[in-house]
Amino acid sequence: MFCDDIWLRTADLMKAIHEHPFVLALGDGTLDADRFGFYMVQDARYLEAFSKALATASVRADDPDEAAFWASSAHTALAAERQLHAGYVEELGADAAGLPTSPTCLAYSSFLQATALSAPYPVIAAAVLPCFWIYQDVGTALLERAGGTDGHPYGKWISTYADPDFAASVERAKAIADRLAAAADAGTREAMDRAYGRAAAYEWMFWDSAWRREGWPTEQWLTP
Repeated sequence: MFCDDIWLRTADLMKAIHEHPFVLALGDGTLDADRFGFYMVQDARYLEAFSKALATASVRADDPDEAAFWASSAHTALAAERQLHAGYVEELGADAAGLPTSPTCLAYSSFLQATALSAPYPVIAAAVLPCFWIYQDVGTALLERAGGTDGHPYGKWISTYADPDFAASVERAKAIADRLAAAADAGTREAMDRAYGRAAAYEWMFWDSAWRREGWPTEQWLTP
């Protein structure tokens, strides 16, 4: 099965994600507000691109039920999750207007949108899967480690991605990817592997960029 195979092949990357200082500090509640605010601003912008990729997957889907799932997921990315992000950004007083989109956020967003517009449907399904699956895996692990979210400064974030309803959507996305991979030719299956791996790598890079509060090294040479 595609999902079983790709999870094993990205095991070292998943270990690195779980052990990243941003994720560790997020889980134990010691992550400083500036880093989390930076992350939430960037992630809200990323979700705009992610939702467009999901909407394109809905249009490209060859199965009506799958088209409905992607369309619903696109709405959730824009509505429910952005509500979570907006709440945290306001609570933390993050300067969203004054914060440029980070190189990693732009790169990941561009990768998803380019894939959605140019790749076959099975490859699109593989490219959007890590944002479902990795977040659910991380959220569940953080909840288990914290033992609960009462009084946790980032409890709302953890609860969102450890939620059973979100887990159900992850299983649906995985089932779609498995179905498409099983029917794909060798070239398409290889492209699905590459798309999943690239998106999974961007997930690590996204948290790392927030930890570093990544900026543009060329900003000093650009005129407003």
